[in-house]
Amino acid sequence: MDMNNLIHMANKIGIFFESQPDHDEALKGIAAHIHSFWAPRMRIQLLEYIDQNEVTSLTPIVLSAINRHRNDLQPHP
Repeated sequence: MDMNNLIHMANKIGIFFESQPDHDEALKGIAAHIHSFWAPRMRIQLLEYIDQNEVTSLTPIVLSAINRHRNDLQPHP
């Protein structure tokens, strides 16, 4: 999938959850949404992109959610 599209979708998820008053719950919500609704290959692609690049295109809340809940986003065999 196109990385720009993945980033756009992740940022839209972040915008939705950013309005939650509890920041930790917002981070959990972002990660849970990505885990539940993104195919494993999409999550892998996003995680690899973050690992290999200086990421400035993801909003801070999305990047924070992904980094904090990284283990939950990785597909398990």
